Amino acid sequence: MSPGFFLLLLGSAVFVGSSVQRVTGLGFGLVAAPALVLLLGPVDGVTLANCAGVVISGIGLTTTWRRVRLRSMVPLVAAAAVTVPLGAYTARTLPEPVLLISMGVVVTAAVLFIVSGYRTGSLRGTPGALAAGAASGFLNSSAGVGGPAVSLYAINAGWTAREFLPNAQFYGLVVNLISIGAKGVPELSGSAWSLCAATMAVGLVVGHLLASRLPERRARAVLLGLALAGGLVTTLKGLLAL
Repeated sequence: MSPGFFLLLLGSAVFVGSSVQRVTGLGFGLVAAPALVLLLGPVDGVTLANCAGVVISGIGLTTTWRRVRLRSMVPLVAAAAVTVPLGAYTARTLPEPVLLISMGVVVTAAVLFIVSGYRTGSLRGTPGALAAGAASGFLNSSAGVGGPAVSLYAINAGWTAREFLPNAQFYGLVVNLISIGAKGVPELSGSAWSLCAATMAVGLVVGHLLASRLPERRARAVLLGLALAGGLVTTLKGLLAL
């Protein structure tokens, strides 16, 4: 792959992921992480998704931080902090084909769970928060897709979209910082970092403009469709590499 084509694909993945995240409130990992993993490998691809999650969540919190439920966030973040190192260790030690297959299956399963609106009493209250946080921390650090577990917890806890957004941003900021602390930052060239920053900024602006024009149901369908396609392609690449 030529350097120019590589940068084009990298910038496109970050742009689309950032746009979707701004429109729907979540989804960068689901949409962009599979593409970043295919381009950079499982470790650097996931860590770049973690870095992007810090920036996007931090920007979102500048206007929503007053609505964060800190008491509700404590068990989620605490449980995630325990399992993030395990996810980082898993990402470093498993063979790349196995990581690709695992990530593809996780993304695909996450999409199906979100579509189903899965409800269970085990994902309510403090025990539910601890379970969701533990699963999310591991998946965020190992596969860059910690959001679905928290989303399922919010559905079962009866949170509205208005309640979910600021808390998801707070959670994403903290847990992605912990994930980066456990793994370090990806080794990218200066031009790649600059491109990621520029395309993320443009993606957030485009997403902001689309947010008021694109119906929530259609935006959600686009998010899930892109994530499902990415999960299936990543799984296939892993299978072919065995």
